[in-house]
Amino acid sequence: MPTKAFRRLRFRGDYWGYFFIAPFALFFLVFEVYPMIRAFYISLFDYGLGNQSWIGLDNYTYLLKDDVFIRSVVNTFGFVAGTVPLTFIFALFVASMIYKKNKYISSFFRGAFYLPVVTSQVILSLVWAWIYNPVNGMANYMLSGFGIEPVMWTSDSRVALPALIIIVVTFNVGQPIILFLAAMGNISTDYYEAADLDGANGLHKFWHITMPLLKPTSLYILVMSTIWAFQTFVVVQLMTGGGPNYATSTIMYLLYNTAFVYGKLGMASAMGILITALISVVAFAQFKLMKSDVEF
Repeated sequence: MPTKAFRRLRFRGDYWGYFFIAPFALFFLVFEVYPMIRAFYISLFDYGLGNQSWIGLDNYTYLLKDDVFIRSVVNTFGFVAGTVPLTFIFALFVASMIYKKNKYISSFFRGAFYLPVVTSQVILSLVWAWIYNPVNGMANYMLSGFGIEPVMWTSDSRVALPALIIIVVTFNVGQPIILFLAAMGNISTDYYEAADLDGANGLHKFWHITMPLLKPTSLYILVMSTIWAFQTFVVVQLMTGGGPNYATSTIMYLLYNTAFVYGKLGMASAMGILITALISVVAFAQFKLMKSDVEF
């Protein structure tokens, strides 16, 4: 068991390490931990511009019984269920297709798919609003070539959510593609050469070599894509405003309206705590399912 003097000496040896992480730790405490604690505190109040009265857990019990909030939770999980698998599969497919291409083709596709990541989502949403225009939009123009009637992409409650899911996938797919390409570049060619000697074809090598060695990156992409999907807001605000009939309303969109339109900061804080809890549960489940196969 280490003595007190040994522990003191060890702390002195780690002094510079603590010194360098101190600014980041302070930043995390001030801008991450404190706001979460403060939000939970505010959620226990009927907190508005002119009213700050203690109500305990009433905000939470109200939300759990509110039809609009429950509909927003369902829509949010719909975004997660739609965007995360599509983003993952499409990013893996594109990365696999361009990985062994020459550097000019690979660079072109990297830039093309990563461009939406660094472009304002407001601009991208406006472009998609034109694409989905029911009168002269590109989407309906392409459908007309197959004899399909025009679709009210953002006005029909049956197709509005899937239409937004497609947009969110285009927003988020660029970074996973870059991550997959980087991870593929770190896989030793020895594995593939050994597989060639055993007579393995391309599909076998991808499934038994590439995919297992991509699992740490895959887990990271799944978790981050889930967080991005839970935080969907801009595209909803600009494209549908949560409609039609709350068909595309998400928790983040409802939180924004509750806080900054209706001024119910206590209720909005409760929504923020609940969405944090939901993200934590889903991320924990993802880690639990993959942890036995992932080594960091």
